[in-house]
Amino acid sequence: MTDQVVETGDVRLTGHASGESRFLGRTRELKELRADIERAGLDTLAGRKPPHARVLLIAGRPGSGRTALAEELARQVADRYPDGVLRARLSDADGTPVPVERTARDLLAALDQEAPAGACEDDLTDALRSALADRRALLLLDDAADAEHVDALLPDTPDCLVVAVSGGPLTGISDVRPCTLGGLDAKSGVELLSRHTGSVRITVDPRAAEGLAEECQGQPAALMLAGGWLAARPQAAVSDLAKQLRAEDAEGNALNRVFRLAYAALPATAARMLRLLALAPAGLVDPQTASALAGCSVAGARTTLDDFVALGFLHAVDSPLPRYEVPGCLHAELRALAERHERPAELQLARARMLERTVRLLQACRAITETDSPQARQKLLDLPRALRFSTPRAAAEWLRVTRPALLASARLAVADGQLDTLARRLMSQLVRAMVAHVGTQAAAPDLYDIHSLVLDVAERRNLHRERAAALLNLGDLDARTGRTADALARYRAALDAGREVNDPYATGRAMESVGGAHLELGDFDRAADWFGRALVERLARDERAEAARLYGRIAAAHTYAGRYGEALRNWRAAIAGHRKSGDVAAQARALSELARVQEYAGRPEESLRTCREAVEWARRAEDTRLQAALHLRVADTLEHLGDPTSARLHRGAAERILGEHQEDEEEPAAASNGDSHPKPEPDACEIRSASAED
Repeated sequence: MTDQVVETGDVRLTGHASGESRFLGRTRELKELRADIERAGLDTLAGRKPPHARVLLIAGRPGSGRTALAEELARQVADRYPDGVLRARLSDADGTPVPVERTARDLLAALDQEAPAGACEDDLTDALRSALADRRALLLLDDAADAEHVDALLPDTPDCLVVAVSGGPLTGISDVRPCTLGGLDAKSGVELLSRHTGSVRITVDPRAAEGLAEECQGQPAALMLAGGWLAARPQAAVSDLAKQLRAEDAEGNALNRVFRLAYAALPATAARMLRLLALAPAGLVDPQTASALAGCSVAGARTTLDDFVALGFLHAVDSPLPRYEVPGCLHAELRALAERHERPAELQLARARMLERTVRLLQACRAITETDSPQARQKLLDLPRALRFSTPRAAAEWLRVTRPALLASARLAVADGQLDTLARRLMSQLVRAMVAHVGTQAAAPDLYDIHSLVLDVAERRNLHRERAAALLNLGDLDARTGRTADALARYRAALDAGREVNDPYATGRAMESVGGAHLELGDFDRAADWFGRALVERLARDERAEAARLYGRIAAAHTYAGRYGEALRNWRAAIAGHRKSGDVAAQARALSELARVQEYAGRPEESLRTCREAVEWARRAEDTRLQAALHLRVADTLEHLGDPTSARLHRGAAERILGEHQEDEEEPAAASNGDSHPKPEPDACEIRSASAED
């Protein structure tokens, strides 16, 4: 019956509800809401098709049990909606509205629908409507800030039902059926108290229990706090609490008065931790967060958090890991207490401790995937035991469960418009951990949001180096999702920003990226020109390995343009560069591409000799896939030259190599714990300006 239950800002799709409900009262409201589902709308009465799903509004003050009523309604009617119940919080615990695009993206993810990273609000909401067009689902939209917030997410199909929870009317949405909540009836209020105190204390003085429920104005959140206060004091009579409430200052509503009384009874250390929880990102708390905020042990923090749940100050979240939520109805009170009792410097220090703890957890989360790196293993061993993960699977699960809080931490870190060292480290470690466990492609939407946060601060503060890094990262994500023109614009802007601060890394990388975008757009002349500019930068800094790679990119652009002579010259330069730097694998790949261009240029004998040389280098590099591909290419060339017998031998060699390689790869999937992901180049997934060493 509390105001905020179960959901914590992330979006979830559930099947039919099951199990016994512990919901109390609201019989009349539930009956009216269920009747409203069936009642013909104004459009139907006028002979028109309804423009969107039926919208039911449950309005009430925070703490009135409005979310619990919505959950109970969803439980009762879930069987009518075979495609499940979608839940989303539209406001954070402090009342900050969640952007529509973030909610739409999470709803699409809950429906197993892909949404491109960086897609705009209109594209995401259109995709959501399309995904729901052929479904019969129930959307529970909690803590709606206004009508526009709900309207943007409404399905077009009347087969869906939307249950919106808000503090007031949703003026502007047609045919909304409102249900405004007051307090619980006396019987339900007393029963809610008895769940905490036990029936005996209620039975011996029923009038006092009714009086206490009346003092709480039937508000479930206030009754929960009152019940927690009594449960912690088995010797106290119900009438004692009622008298104390009546003697309280009348300032504020019933919930405020009960909260002040319950808070005043806390030990000093517990009271301090409780008020510091107002700093928790998006109101989401775990023992690590509470430990860092209060400066206590993780075990002690968890014990205190469990006590807060029993007292009604927090809600436990249904999760595989211990997680808690600060109720929205108490957040303002806690923040006011924190500002009153803590000096600004103390609040800033507590916030810094919390973010630093998050950085270290992210470091451990990433380091456990780097089992081949002695440095990573040593860094992991240097961390306190409480910050380590037992297995890569445990780290991946922590990252998945805490994702909403981690993204909220990133937003909190730059909320003051600064990009200090701690914020940079947090952003960098969050990006690295996501790439290590999820992969760049799957994590792209979250990475886009993180880099956008950096870009926003960098542009406001005229931080050109950070602006260049964010633009490069966002450009890479745009390029991966097919928005090449957008990527090109970002790369050009990154080049300008890099030149502003004479950053050779940013300018060189931007030039190469501009060339890559032109290559993707089919402008091969410009691509070769920009790769050439980037090559000059690398040669000037004597970066031989990077220069060799760029020779290859220039050769590829000339190949696409049909200029095989230029392509051959640049591939030979690339091969020479890789040979000097000792990169055997890169040399093998470059020889393979040289052979391909020789074949295009009508030089099969040269291509055959180069392919055979490439096979030998691929063998030295232990690149079995490349060896097999080269054997197949040799076979094709030999057939073209009229030697089918030798061609069959090379095809047989390719099949043998691929067969052996497949046997080596046939390991149980569980052996890798699902944690193995190809890693992109460092500059594609890290924030260059924030890549301080761990």
